[in-house]
Amino acid sequence: MFLAFAYFAVGQAAFTRNSAQTAADAAALAAAQDARDRLRKDWLEVILSPDQWGGFLHGVAFMDPAACQQAGEFAARNQATLSGGGCAPLASWGFRVTVRTTGAESRQATASAEAVIEPRCSFTEPEPTSEPTPTPTAPGEGEEEETIPIDGLECAGVDWEIDPENPTLPDAVDLFTVRLSE
Repeated sequence: MFLAFAYFAVGQAAFTRNSAQTAADAAALAAAQDARDRLRKDWLEVILSPDQWGGFLHGVAFMDPAACQQAGEFAARNQATLSGGGCAPLASWGFRVTVRTTGAESRQATASAEAVIEPRCSFTEPEPTSEPTPTPTAPGEGEEEETIPIDGLECAGVDWEIDPENPTLPDAVDLFTVRLSE
């Protein structure tokens, strides 16, 4: 009888620990995915300024603390709460989340996870052209200014050309990958 109880207690402890780790993993991934989606929206605001693209591809224009709200929501979905350090941005472009399972004190466990965001794209700025300055013309005269597509964006082996007249970007999952780092 004692052995059966011991096996049950060990099994219960392992289950609680696994539940905590699952909650931590889900919460960290949720924070990173939310940040990735926000990053894409911010990038759309500067899409016609290719000189600012590098900041988005290298994490300079990143880390919205609102992403940690998603971590808290996903922890709760997995019967856990943020604890200890809670949710914090990493220096390496991602989030570290610590959770504690809810329930009776004897059946609680704490776990941490880190999720990182990695760019799947690279951008090569086009060389500036040295075209002669056009001579001024009176309004209504001359040709319309031709819009030149922005190229040099390569995501996971696919070249993208951005049309300034109708700018679109690949989806967030095409621009960045999110993964657990541990």
